[in-house]
Amino acid sequence: MLKNQNPMNDTRAQDPLHGVTLKMIVTQLVEKHGWEELGKRIEIKCFTSNPSISSSLKFLRKTPWARKKVENIFLRDRWLDDL
Repeated sequence: MLKNQNPMNDTRAQDPLHGVTLKMIVTQLVEKHGWEELGKRIEIKCFTSNPSISSSLKFLRKTPWARKKVENIFLRDRWLDDL
C-alpha cells in the first residue's frame, strides 16, 4: 500500500451514496419527478397523502424497504444523468 493511500477511501469510492443525505435524495427526487410521480413509483402515504419532506424523512428513516426503493430511484436517475 502506498504511503498516502487510505483504505477508507476505497470503501467510500465504492459507496455511491457516500456523502449524500436522505434529505438531499428526497429533495432532488421531488424536484425532478414531483410528489405525484413518486407516489406512483412507491405507493406510500407520505408521498400520496399531504406529502412533505419532513413526513417523508420520518417514514423513510423508520422503514428500510421504502428507503431502499427511494435510494434505488435516486441512483438510477443519477446513473442515467451521467450517460
